[in-house]
Amino acid sequence: MSPAEFEAAGVYDPSARDAADRLALLQWLAERGITIEQMVQADREGVLAGLVANLALQPRGRQLTLAEMAARVAVSQDRLEGILLAAGFPPANEMTFSEDDALGLSLFSFGARLFGEEATLRFARIIGASAARIAEAAVEVFLVNVEAPLRAAEGNELALAKANLEAIETLEQIPTLMRGLFRSHVEIAIRRLRQARGGDTIDRARLAVGFVDLVGFTPLSRLVPANDLARLVERFEDTAHDVATARDGRIVKTIGDEVMFVAVDAGAACDIALTLVERLRRDTTVTPRGGIAYGEMLLRGGDYYGPIVNLAARIVEQAVPNELLVTPEVAAHADGAQLSFEPAGKRMLKGFDVPVTLMTVERG
Repeated sequence: MSPAEFEAAGVYDPSARDAADRLALLQWLAERGITIEQMVQADREGVLAGLVANLALQPRGRQLTLAEMAARVAVSQDRLEGILLAAGFPPANEMTFSEDDALGLSLFSFGARLFGEEATLRFARIIGASAARIAEAAVEVFLVNVEAPLRAAEGNELALAKANLEAIETLEQIPTLMRGLFRSHVEIAIRRLRQARGGDTIDRARLAVGFVDLVGFTPLSRLVPANDLARLVERFEDTAHDVATARDGRIVKTIGDEVMFVAVDAGAACDIALTLVERLRRDTTVTPRGGIAYGEMLLRGGDYYGPIVNLAARIVEQAVPNELLVTPEVAAHADGAQLSFEPAGKRMLKGFDVPVTLMTVERG
């Protein structure tokens, strides 16, 4: 395609300051089979530099409509829409599928026969939510670490387009990475839940559950720039993840200034919380504190529920800065740990009818 054709289509202005850069981008796109019509549409939407990368994400081969895919996997169209909604895809009249999608969607029927439809839909929601978070994190990593520096340095559109394509091509390797990670995490989950199985009920686990939060985070969030606050949260979450994992615990979830974790061993749970408090104490802008309880919890969707979880969440609210409060059950199950437990009196906790006995814990 010639510069005159680009100019006639309205995607190139030879008198513009960045004319040479824009022409190089348009020629690069044309070399990859992008049509003038596609360039015009992408330019109108402000995504010209990401056009090749966007097209690389599209499924290859014959495209199937929603009705065709429903017939392929032998479910009604309404049921397929329900499956897709559970997996995190909003309704879309123009949604299309590839042949590869058929295998994945057919697994739902297999799962429904094995586990029941309600349980399989719930699992699909967990997978969808996890995949959505991974996807957003991947995009954010690119935007912050690649696109933002390029734009700040007034990098050209062609450089950004090539970076977009390279990033998308790299994403093709993630399923291979996930396959190995998932297998290893399943092994860990089986071991942990076998060790923690409580009583005669299959869906309950006897674990230590802890919360660590940052005192002063809310007022701080009104005073510091958003980027500084984000870096603080990232340091907190990164530290919590590494500390818990190194002690065979698991971060269940993070909620801004608070992290929830579980561990089979009560002593390990105390070590996790104490280490977090010790490391975060170095940050003068906020102050950590923690609370831990031990007992039987209900396991659902990779999360934990029940009075013991509620108890731990309320205990952390009673702790003063740099303090770790625990229940006597935690102390009783922390045998062999080099820890020192001292009475901290009885406290009235929100949601509990009688005072709860608490203890402080420090390294022995």
